[in-house]
Amino acid sequence: MLHTFTGRFRLLTTAAALSIMVAAAPQAYAATPKDTVVLAWAIDDIISLDPGEAFEISAGEITGNTYDNLVNLDISDTSKVSPGIAESWTVSDDALTYTFKIKPDLKFASGNPITADDVAYSFERAVKLDKSPAFILTQFGLTAENVTEKAKATDPSTFVFTVDKPYAPSFVLNCLTANVASVVDKVLVEQHVTDGDFGNGWLKTNYAGSGPFKMMQWRANEILVLERNDNYYGEKAKVKRAIYRHMKESSGQRLALENGDIDIARNLEPGDLDAISKNKDITTDSAPKGTVYYFSLNQKNETLAKPEVREALKYLVDYDAIGATLIKGIGEIHQTFLPKGMLGSLDSNPYKLDVAKAKELLEKAGLKDGFEVTMDVRNTQPVTGIAESVQQTFAQAGVKLSIIPGDGKQTLTKYRARNHDIYIGQWGTDYWDPHSNADTFAANPNNADDAAAKPLTWRNAWDIPELTKQTAAALLERDADKRGAMYQDLQKQVLETGPFVIVFQQTEVAAVRADVKGYKLGPSFDTNLLSTVSKE
Repeated sequence: MLHTFTGRFRLLTTAAALSIMVAAAPQAYAATPKDTVVLAWAIDDIISLDPGEAFEISAGEITGNTYDNLVNLDISDTSKVSPGIAESWTVSDDALTYTFKIKPDLKFASGNPITADDVAYSFERAVKLDKSPAFILTQFGLTAENVTEKAKATDPSTFVFTVDKPYAPSFVLNCLTANVASVVDKVLVEQHVTDGDFGNGWLKTNYAGSGPFKMMQWRANEILVLERNDNYYGEKAKVKRAIYRHMKESSGQRLALENGDIDIARNLEPGDLDAISKNKDITTDSAPKGTVYYFSLNQKNETLAKPEVREALKYLVDYDAIGATLIKGIGEIHQTFLPKGMLGSLDSNPYKLDVAKAKELLEKAGLKDGFEVTMDVRNTQPVTGIAESVQQTFAQAGVKLSIIPGDGKQTLTKYRARNHDIYIGQWGTDYWDPHSNADTFAANPNNADDAAAKPLTWRNAWDIPELTKQTAAALLERDADKRGAMYQDLQKQVLETGPFVIVFQQTEVAAVRADVKGYKLGPSFDTNLLSTVSKE
């Protein structure tokens, strides 16, 4: 079924609808219109487009282009935040109260005015929905019982947020750049509430934001259409429409790009990137990303829970070969959980392929003849190629790895229920602060199956009370140098003992038709912004 908006939004023109139909057909091509930018990307990981629930890479990019926050990451200087719908903010002397003044005369795409009450409602619904990203707000002491008092509008232009501890203000503000803190149109959403769901059922496939684009249509695993929001308070998007075509295969993207059937290719593999580098009609843009690729070992599996096995598998990855082939130009080997460029990042890659060492460790674990295990793999590159490489190197030590392929939604859903043995995927930082990754790789406050917080440690049933305490302590350190050193120590401990085999940090590369101007990849998955894009 094709999901569309209610009548309050203008329908796409017949010509645009035709373009969409053509774009959705895998083998049918048509030149892209001048007022439309068409991107080819694997978007099969999208589960929901409700910012209170969306927690996937692709959904994050869509949210970043369609919603706005109180404050946004300053992509020219990631140590800062810039105003969003808030024109200014102050922090109390005790660092517990944040007061935001909302810019005057702002409107949502619907035409409804943006007020501090919309901000308070957005916080309330995110906390009470309690979906995957809710922890970004609840870590400040917000609960379903206190959120209306701790995050409230004191007048139409003033929003007051009270936190439970004197955190570093930079940390709090960075968290408010996350997708889960996006501001939704309360009036519109409340028209679609069913059984007290805060409009979640409707907002999964619809839109209630104020960003430079509005989300118009989404067909899962096929196509997603954005249209310029003419009510946006900032500089209006230069193109009328942006269309994401779901295309997984690098060769198909390259062919479509060379033929002019798409404007931007987002999943090109090293070989295809090398080939298009010789084409004068195509340019490339790249950016180191706050995204790491890793595979993780479920500690509910008694074999994988053995410390010697965890260490052995880290020695059964051919990092050098992966770096020279599968991720050439699109990433670099990186084995710690904080990406380069972030406070406290650690450039330490101690593990190399060492089959003899791995066999020694497996024998110590009582597994001289190896063992059998499965890996859930999203059927896109480069993770499929990495999984196949690991399958071969595991076998050299007697570890028989069976690969279970699936689309992004399937593999993520199984992983989030911790029903996997091994999962391979990517983690993109939710906000530009080291706690974003430390809180998921080095903290697990409750390992029970019904825990409220479900970080990557929880997904892999890694119970670590001492590391959790250390992570909490680093969060409250106000001295930047001391705080950075604390995160480096956390990374060393996770690197040595954790159930995570972190393989590389992404360098995102986009191949772009020469007539497309102003496209630039950002440092995070939600800062690949389209509003500056134009076409000649």
